[in-house]
Amino acid sequence: MDTSSGLAALDRRIADCRVCPRLVAWREEVARTKRAAFADWVYWGRPVPGFGPPDARLLIVGLAPAAHGGNRTGRMFTGDRSGDVLYEALYDVGLASQPTSVSADDGLELYGVRVTAPVHCAPPANKPTPGERDTCRAWLVRELGLLRPTLRAVVVLGAFGWQAALPAFAEAGWIVPRPRPAFAHGARVPLDGLELFGCFHVSQRNTFTGRLTPAMLRNVLATAAEAAGLPTKRP
Repeated sequence: MDTSSGLAALDRRIADCRVCPRLVAWREEVARTKRAAFADWVYWGRPVPGFGPPDARLLIVGLAPAAHGGNRTGRMFTGDRSGDVLYEALYDVGLASQPTSVSADDGLELYGVRVTAPVHCAPPANKPTPGERDTCRAWLVRELGLLRPTLRAVVVLGAFGWQAALPAFAEAGWIVPRPRPAFAHGARVPLDGLELFGCFHVSQRNTFTGRLTPAMLRNVLATAAEAAGLPTKRP
């Protein structure tokens, strides 16, 4: 099985997952009750698989499916303000075809970049439990294994993503330093054949307060893309 068909099969399996009862109940309840602004939407209401080409050289990992974002649209970081910030930055550095991401059929393409999450379901209060994080890790481990032939750099958004990603890299066969590196914005950790970058999460809490500015995000993305061998532009 080649990487493309392998990832497609993985994405289908992720979308059908019902392992975590609390997350299943929450995502489906949100999909039934909806938000008034999206009353005419048919919500996805399932785990949200990764998004991007199967030969990606750069992977972005971050807690992503918002109750009325990815849980509504069925695509990572799509339909909420966090996604607006991320995809605009990707567009600015030349890694996306357009600066907006509003629905799964809006024509957005990513260039050499795939986006995924350590937990694929929208969690209550945007806070998965440690057990839910650890249960979902197997999906990330499998995704990393399929991407390994081309993957050269990873940007991890936020401390939660960092704590979830490092064990996944170890399980997928990369040698992770011990003690495990601490999360920090701008952190850069060389793994064997891979550069790992830390970045504050694109949450509204960070972007509205200025903890993460568009320039800071663009800088991390451009640096990681260059490490991955992708052409970029720096605004």
